[in-house]
Amino acid sequence: MLSEQVYAHLRDAIMRGEYAPGAALKPQDLAKERGVSLAVVREALVRVVGDGIADRLPNRGFAVAAFSDRRWQEIAEARQAIEPVVLRMSIERGDVDWEARVRAAHHRLTRTPVYVPEEGEHYSSAWSEAHRVFHRTLLEGCGNSVLLEAFDRTWTASELARRWSTHRNPDRDGFEEHRRLEEAALARDADTAAELLARHVAMTAAALTGRTPHEPAPTGG
Repeated sequence: MLSEQVYAHLRDAIMRGEYAPGAALKPQDLAKERGVSLAVVREALVRVVGDGIADRLPNRGFAVAAFSDRRWQEIAEARQAIEPVVLRMSIERGDVDWEARVRAAHHRLTRTPVYVPEEGEHYSSAWSEAHRVFHRTLLEGCGNSVLLEAFDRTWTASELARRWSTHRNPDRDGFEEHRRLEEAALARDADTAAELLARHVAMTAAALTGRTPHEPAPTGG
């Protein structure tokens, strides 16, 4: 399906940083570039807007999500409200198979190169996917598809912020953060796991905005 192909291409290009924050996404240019109709491009653009990585601007078309401390703090706030609660449920309900998947996902994450030369300064695509799978697997023990769909939406919306944050806090020890999360989850220590996850999400927002994790979001854009 053409719209699926254009959507996948556009989403990957945005996530790789080929478009700057706030950059215009012009349907006519994209249609010419991909050799498809405007209708196909517009369908793909609506989908990336739904992912939270682009905006539909009144009377001005489409654009990559703009850099905004408030925007990313709100996304982080949503993740902090949802994910620790779902993780508690996952720890309570998860079976031995879930434990095995968590361990396997963490193992893959630790063995996947964070950076590769051909992808430049951004996290590698393979590591980004391993990172997503680890976090989602932690929550999958909850057995609630609606909550997992909410995770999927907020994760995609926050992915650009997480990638941009690498330029602001290169010394962050993500390996240790993930190790402690895995250990707490498999030890069935819901309190510690939920606290670690909330702080993990807060640190991503703090790295991007240059504030400490506990400072409130600004009232302006």
